[in-house]
Amino acid sequence: MIHRRATFAAASALALLIAAPALAQTAGAQTASVAPVGATVPTAQGGANASALLYNAADPAKSVIAATGELGGLEFYGLDGQHRSALPGGETYGVDVRGDLIAVLDRKDGRLRLSRYDFASGAAAGVDARPLTLGYAGEGLCLHKSPRDGALYAFTLGGEGQLDQWLLFQAADGKLDGRIVRRLHLSSEAKYCVADDASGVLYIAQQAVGIWRYDADPEAEAVATVIDINRLGRIKGEVGGLAVLNGGPQGNYLVAANADAGDYNVYDRNADDRFLGAFRIQANGADVLQGPSGLFGLRAPVGPGLPAGALLVTDDRKAGANTQVLSWKDVAAALNISPGDDAPVVAPSKLALVTATMETQPVDHGGDAADDPAIYVHPTDPGKSAIIATDKKGGMLVYDLAGKPLQYLPDGKMNNVDLRQGFKLGGKSVTLVTASDRTHKAIAIYTIDPDTRLLTSVADGVQATGLSDPYGLCMYRNRKGATFVFISDPDGLVRQWKLVPTPAGKVRAEAVRDVKFETQTEGCVADDETGKLYVAEEDVALWKLGAEPSTGVARTAVIHVKDNPALKDDLEGVGLYAQVAGKGYLVVSSQGNNSYALFKREGDNAYVGSFAVIADGASGVDGISETDGLEVTSASLGAGLGGGAFIAQDGRNVSPPENQNFKLVPWAAIARKLGLD
Repeated sequence: MIHRRATFAAASALALLIAAPALAQTAGAQTASVAPVGATVPTAQGGANASALLYNAADPAKSVIAATGELGGLEFYGLDGQHRSALPGGETYGVDVRGDLIAVLDRKDGRLRLSRYDFASGAAAGVDARPLTLGYAGEGLCLHKSPRDGALYAFTLGGEGQLDQWLLFQAADGKLDGRIVRRLHLSSEAKYCVADDASGVLYIAQQAVGIWRYDADPEAEAVATVIDINRLGRIKGEVGGLAVLNGGPQGNYLVAANADAGDYNVYDRNADDRFLGAFRIQANGADVLQGPSGLFGLRAPVGPGLPAGALLVTDDRKAGANTQVLSWKDVAAALNISPGDDAPVVAPSKLALVTATMETQPVDHGGDAADDPAIYVHPTDPGKSAIIATDKKGGMLVYDLAGKPLQYLPDGKMNNVDLRQGFKLGGKSVTLVTASDRTHKAIAIYTIDPDTRLLTSVADGVQATGLSDPYGLCMYRNRKGATFVFISDPDGLVRQWKLVPTPAGKVRAEAVRDVKFETQTEGCVADDETGKLYVAEEDVALWKLGAEPSTGVARTAVIHVKDNPALKDDLEGVGLYAQVAGKGYLVVSSQGNNSYALFKREGDNAYVGSFAVIADGASGVDGISETDGLEVTSASLGAGLGGGAFIAQDGRNVSPPENQNFKLVPWAAIARKLGLD
């Protein structure tokens, strides 16, 4: 299916208007009052905009508060509020923690600083890391540990709406390193963000606009959901710090500083972030804070005075800036809500996770351009095999196994491609390559030269399909040596042609069968050995039917999308990893969740498992997402690819943000992670 690349805009006016009525329903809610249970002493040099709680799992009562002291660096306090130590370094502005790792934004040097805290010594030290330079005036940051693969990310915010997502990883030399894997942009300044590791959700406080929710996965579609907005919602003026207190099904909350109003909004994350109420921080009937700033929440017992966790609120007052400590149990009681359970354990992903070892040069056209690959296996030298692919905004592409372009043919808007060896043409055996040509509504037909790996058109003129829009395509060669091509139309029609050589050394197509599906299909693959054809009806199912024209239109479902939670429409590319004795695997792109499902080739095509391709920070090759076409081979492609390879279109290609391309994963890595034969 065609997908347009999403833009990370603040939101449309329509989204604001749609959201406004739901937000306005809570206008009559009362504001509760909550008193702090403690506070830190003022920062050494004045100024504070953020704080975080370093949780001591061995002895929670000895947890430590890390707070930005701006030009004073990072300062550490016990839960009694007393100063313990400090870590100098630039102008700290924004802090977050995961375990003992601390990330701060240094505005003086325009970089991320990373350090680790030692509970035994009560001190922090910088880690051995490459300088992570922003390239703009930083305003804030937050960390996120992915529930999908455990990767650690840092989000950095800039004064002109910059929003970068960094992958933090250990390099080959043992140093901690970082690489931008998604670069986005807001319409105006944002200073605060928070990410929930359990759900993979990111919240952004865009100061003058409101609160937005995103998927924190860098490979996810960059679509914003409005949570609350200025004027039309519960935000009065500017929104400030954010905190998540995830107590699971019993109570899961987002807290936002409604800075101009002087109170704090609470939203129910178990009810699509519905507004629950607001509270003020007061003692003896008077507001405690003078300069409300950053927030930090932890839903876990933290000593006797904080049995349900803590909410830290930074007070960036002109004199005596410090951090106020609130008991989450007290906040929940004031709002008459459940505090929730202790911090939920993140269930490990059921997906097998692999990384790509090669990516092709991006296609020349922007947007949704790259679509489908095929793998040409060289008959005598596996290392000289090639990847043939489509640019559906321009033509045909050929790459070597290092991803370097060998050829580009601007022959039209080519959507899908496939190939078969052993076609008799002009007195010799050739490899025939076909593609669905949307420009001419035709079948493009080529041969590939094994020496040069270049394509040459051999179509006997324009081979018209009679389809409204030639879309998906796959080929089939039966045991008698006859070669066929299937092409789908977006209305669900799949048409089959027999490819016939002409005396002049060209190839023409003869229509032999039509098969009609209820809705749109694209991905398909034929099993030459078993005579079976597999077709992915994008929103419905993967179907199996006979590949011979004489088998008619009868089909059976391998799997319906609704029956397998590992699948999320659209079902797109389909490939076949063929092994001896009829064994092997079908591979299907589950585009909606950026994964790939495997089914047994034999029998009833039982589901085997799913895998995803994630980023490799050390190599710089990002993951694969929003895949349209894929291909897989069990043939050796040379060193490192002796067991074959999996190749897929990367619909987003986020790191660096470039035009779409194709990425390769050794099949051995997939087999190892899924425990395959």
